[in-house]
Amino acid sequence: MKRMINRRHLLGLVAGFALAVSSTVALAQDKFIIVASTTSTEQSGLFGHILPIFTKKTGIQVRVVAQGTGQALKTAEQGNADVVFVHDRVAELKFAADGWGVDRREVMYNDFVIVGPKADPAKIGGSKDVVAAYKKIAEAKAPFASRGDSSGTHAAELRIWKEANIDVKASGAGWYRETGSGMGPTLNTASAMNAYAFTDRGTWLSFKNRGDLVVSVEGDVKLFNQYGVMLVNPAKHAHVKVAESKAFIDWITAKEGQDAIAAYKIEGQQLFFPNAKN
Repeated sequence: MKRMINRRHLLGLVAGFALAVSSTVALAQDKFIIVASTTSTEQSGLFGHILPIFTKKTGIQVRVVAQGTGQALKTAEQGNADVVFVHDRVAELKFAADGWGVDRREVMYNDFVIVGPKADPAKIGGSKDVVAAYKKIAEAKAPFASRGDSSGTHAAELRIWKEANIDVKASGAGWYRETGSGMGPTLNTASAMNAYAFTDRGTWLSFKNRGDLVVSVEGDVKLFNQYGVMLVNPAKHAHVKVAESKAFIDWITAKEGQDAIAAYKIEGQQLFFPNAKN
């Protein structure tokens, strides 16, 4: 009888331990947030650099859904993310005004550039006037690879075409190609076609398959590229992980997160410049 009791006691302890381990694992698995972000933050390698630092400090895993800004905001609007981290200020402010996001904060910036073939068929190399460069590309009917994906980069590109008074949908047949994909694949297309492309500098610096492409236009104030972060409104989606998400937003806009962003470099070149206001 004593042996039976001990055996039962042991089985009870084993079962209790297994339950405790299972609960601990489940709790650990629950400690994550989903961040809908841009392809540039992912493909540039920034997230690979900064997110392990945040997770080590807080124990919170960050699962990134990398999309164009337009799709990232739609993903968040549908309740499939806790945080959005994107780079189209106009779209972000509308997203917040429509009630889908709260507590928007600026995080960092870099800039856009036009890259193109060394042969430079549109003769725009060295220019700091992006509108004039677009006009020359259109006049030369030089191949141009566009993301065409409603991303923040695509939105910025279209605003400049509009300012140049060029309707690429109407006049771009044969030279203007929309890839419908992220920045990396679009740069691959541009490299294969020897085409011009509009890209954020961070992705360009991390891009390896450059072929004959070089930076053609840079330095225009119109090429400024601001990134912002905000919480998906829990009043719209009750399952949003508010505490964990706020921990991430607070961290990335505070000194440790800002320092981590500034420290990310490729071949000595800084890709993003922190500018959170605290």
